[in-house]
Amino acid sequence: MKKNVIKNKSFEFALEIIKIFKFLQSKNEFVLSKQILRSGTSIGAMIRESQHAESKADFIHKMAIAQKEANETEYWLELLFKSDYINDNTFSDMKLKIEEIKKIISSIIITTKARN
Repeated sequence: MKKNVIKNKSFEFALEIIKIFKFLQSKNEFVLSKQILRSGTSIGAMIRESQHAESKADFIHKMAIAQKEANETEYWLELLFKSDYINDNTFSDMKLKIEEIKKIISSIIITTKARN
């Protein structure tokens, strides 16, 4: 059985986002915590949805939504870091992970378009 790297990475990333969400909730930060939870977990959800796309165009569309959610999540991470809600280690780790996810998604979209 072939290993689905982006599926696994986005799932592991979502688990890390949930930890950040719980931490923020414990600090009584409710607005930003919900924003990052929503965008950070929807990346993997859209990737899972793309696995059952009705067409290549639908697949590309769902992956593009995952890419948009990844961009939004990166924004929330930067905002949380600059506003001192998350420390440098957490930010650096999550920044590397989201950049890798974005690169993989972008590559998948480009490759699929080229084959279409």
